[in-house]
Amino acid sequence: RLVADLGRHRFLILRNHGTLTVGGSVGEAFLAMYILQRACEIQVMAMAGAGPLVCVPDAVLAAVDRQVAQVTLGQGGALAWPALLRKADRLDPGFRD
Repeated sequence: RLVADLGRHRFLILRNHGTLTVGGSVGEAFLAMYILQRACEIQVMAMAGAGPLVCVPDAVLAAVDRQVAQVTLGQGGALAWPALLRKADRLDPGFRD
């Protein structure tokens, strides 16, 4: 049932169980999860404000995938993942054990 619920999407928010993110690699899945987490944080902060919410225009949403590919040089999570592993090695050299 979970796979059917996920369908062609990369994210799934599970009631009482957290989140699920999939990707072609660990780096891609991590980047997707980071983006989902930040989007949720931003939405909660926006909803906590006193003013009305402004919806993002469909034209902007339609361009997001192209812009992400441009910013990550077409590498997606592969661009950031090696740097994140280096940082983890610095913070805890034994984390891979």
